[in-house]
Amino acid sequence: MAGENGFQYHSEQFADIRILRYKIPGFGNLGLKQKKLLYYLYEAGLAGRDIIWDQNYKYNLLIRHVLENIVRTFSGNRNTESWKNFMVYVKRVWFSNGIHHHYSTDKIIPDISRAYFKELLQNSDPQGFPKPFQSTDELIDFLLPLIFDEKLDAKRVVQDSDKDIVAESAANFYEGVTREEVERYYNAIIDHDDPEPVSYGLNSKLVKENGRVVEKVWKTDGLYGEALTKVVFWLEKAEQVAENPKQAEALKKLIEYFKTGELRRFDEYNILWLQDTESFVDFINGFIEVYGDPLGRKGTFESLVSVRDEEATRRAKTISDHAAWFEWHSPTHEAYKKQEIKGVNGKAIHVVAESGDTSPATPIGVNLPNSDWLRTKYGSKSVTLSNILDAHDIAGRETGVLEEFAYSDKEIQRARKHGLRGTKLHVDLHEIVGHGSGKIKEGVGDPSKTLKNYASTIEETRADLVALYFALDPKLIELKLMPDVETGKAEYDAYIRGGLLTQLARIAPGRNLEESHMRNRQLIAQWAYHKSKHQNVIEKKVQDGKTYFLINDYELLREFFGILLKEVQRIKSEGDYEAARRLVETYGVKVDRELHDEVLERWNRLNIAPYTGFINPSLEPVIKDDEIKDVHVEYPDDFAEQMLYYGKYYSALPITL
Repeated sequence: MAGENGFQYHSEQFADIRILRYKIPGFGNLGLKQKKLLYYLYEAGLAGRDIIWDQNYKYNLLIRHVLENIVRTFSGNRNTESWKNFMVYVKRVWFSNGIHHHYSTDKIIPDISRAYFKELLQNSDPQGFPKPFQSTDELIDFLLPLIFDEKLDAKRVVQDSDKDIVAESAANFYEGVTREEVERYYNAIIDHDDPEPVSYGLNSKLVKENGRVVEKVWKTDGLYGEALTKVVFWLEKAEQVAENPKQAEALKKLIEYFKTGELRRFDEYNILWLQDTESFVDFINGFIEVYGDPLGRKGTFESLVSVRDEEATRRAKTISDHAAWFEWHSPTHEAYKKQEIKGVNGKAIHVVAESGDTSPATPIGVNLPNSDWLRTKYGSKSVTLSNILDAHDIAGRETGVLEEFAYSDKEIQRARKHGLRGTKLHVDLHEIVGHGSGKIKEGVGDPSKTLKNYASTIEETRADLVALYFALDPKLIELKLMPDVETGKAEYDAYIRGGLLTQLARIAPGRNLEESHMRNRQLIAQWAYHKSKHQNVIEKKVQDGKTYFLINDYELLREFFGILLKEVQRIKSEGDYEAARRLVETYGVKVDRELHDEVLERWNRLNIAPYTGFINPSLEPVIKDDEIKDVHVEYPDDFAEQMLYYGKYYSALPITL
């Protein structure tokens, strides 16, 4: 699909993945100092890329090096179906930053035989294979179970509360310890009376050595030191060309944090980063989101480098400026509303480059920091990724998904006219108001710990409900954020359609939902459908053997969203684990098998992959007399080529067994 000036947004499709490209508007008009800053931050992000691979699974780096060596040096026939199937597997592994699916976290099994994999290894350059092995045969014996055994390390993140989710998850945050031992360890070291607690365990791996549980911290002279040393090298260069003293101070504190591993330094960095609201260039770099940890404690490495989208930021700023109004007009209980809204900073950005847990699959919105006390005391930054949303919209216009799953022409026309605006408003409200709203009951403690494995789903549910509740509010028209209520209705249509139907295309037959965002979307849609059934607010329609969901009363649906929001905020504020478990397990997990099979059949006929990721632009410095005189942006169009380039030039961590 081509956009403005013939730019090709769609690159390729394989398995369940579609690869897109995105543009960086206005990059050529930036000043040299800004371009240098972006280049250094871009390099800092890529320098840490190996970390996410190792965090996702302890043998990922080994497997990636082997696969890339085969792709580079295999001397056999590359025109066979087996080779094509092998390349699909390699691309899936690249896309997921490891051998487990990026969303379902199930192990990815290649569609080739073990015999063919042996042939690939035996006909590739042995000098390119990792050194711990004495021979190709020894390497083969080690790798075959890791890659082909479906039961060995079958899931990266196990969410089944009936299991030991630490011991049975393949994610590389714990080794030799059980869930009980992890919880006992942190309960012993956490200062439960501290009103400003650090994010215990965010930047470490917990292992058992000589019968003792030991925490190994990620820092320049600790675990992941080789990669973090390179990250620091580029951040120090970025500090020298910072746009202003506040940004330079934030960068300096981040460098200090990576060098020491001290979590209090990370809090201090977050405060400085929040206070920098003037910089045109912004960045995220470090151990941030905890979705990859079954206990929601360990942060995966991610990097996001960006420039401000001035026009869309005016929309986000309007919402930020009225954050208190949204808080006070929320249907949540008065006891759990913030009396004062501090430092809510909303903006829209154009992504320049991403790495780690944000790439190739990228978010469309970000709200940080995650620490509740930091958000309460210092506020938050809420960011909408404008050029990513635009690329999704342009590439998705001709897929046929809307026509297949929307019930009526009226719904289709509403989506085409108002859908993108509705999506952007939802993201803004979700990130700026939703994640920044509400307060925790005194004495409850960190909700990410009290709600345990349901914390992420409950938080995303809460933020989505805030966005949905206000999507129909006349206040948005008054603030000129939408022309009329049709924008909100388009978002309601899309949300119910997605939560009850189209997101099922992402799930393998016979499986339930396990990823937090998917659970939260189904939870909201299923709860609203079932609770409002007697009033026929959402009507299930079957026409020509196809199932649709039609909203009959938008205002009444909004009331139901408000009722659920009130309960979800109570659950979070009170740390009510049992209520969280019942809500998520009842509405967010189980899949209607018959409907699932139908959705898969309808989706497959469209030949559209359900997951989307991106090829990063490339920043190329123009160097003369050992100085950077300019930085050019290039737009690669070959996913495999970019992955091989990254593997060759940004492999910082050693292979360990």
